[in-house]
Amino acid sequence: MVSDLLEGLRRAVELIISGDLSVLDATLRSLYVSGMATLLAALLGLPLGMIMGSREFPGKSWLRGLFNALLGIPTVGLGLILYLILSRSGPLGALGLLYTPSAIIIGQALLVLPILVSFTANAVEGVERGIKDLSKTLGASEMQASLTVFKEALPGVFLAVIAGFNRALAELGVALMLGGNIAGLTRVLTTTIALETTRGNTELGIALTLILLSIVFVLNSAANLIKERLWS
Repeated sequence: MVSDLLEGLRRAVELIISGDLSVLDATLRSLYVSGMATLLAALLGLPLGMIMGSREFPGKSWLRGLFNALLGIPTVGLGLILYLILSRSGPLGALGLLYTPSAIIIGQALLVLPILVSFTANAVEGVERGIKDLSKTLGASEMQASLTVFKEALPGVFLAVIAGFNRALAELGVALMLGGNIAGLTRVLTTTIALETTRGNTELGIALTLILLSIVFVLNSAANLIKERLWS
């Protein structure tokens, strides 16, 4: 086991230094697909989380419970549902999205949406309610007061986006079922790791895993640094 890890580490260094094109292609596609999926989910999830965290409305507790439950949805389960929808015989089969990067983006966006909604709602609720009341006392409108609350909750919202991106980058089921692991088109790091492992290339699988972990570590370190600079 230790020898396999050491060999994987050596292969990872070799792949990085040599600039292996297949690894670079899968890495860049992973970052692009996961980044676009997180952005798409944020466009819907952040406003919805803001509303859920700052206002009371009928069915709010049910809706919160739904999104909290969806936090644990199996990626292969979501992948299967979307596969049936996007397949040729499915209701959206005419769009021709299956086995394209767009299909993976849609799947990952739906996967991370509950994270962004729930975490944003929690961040907003964690802000002192007195801030909103104080803003109104000082003459702020309802919209201005809500924006003030959102500004105070930004550190938590920022962490929600990072958590969503991490979830998208590391998932396998959606990428495999909707992308098909097609070389040069839909192959990402996680599907490459699965492929090489099933082929018996354990050392290469470990090397790619170390590369994926390194990317996550670097991106999260940079995000934490930005967070400290902006909100410390």
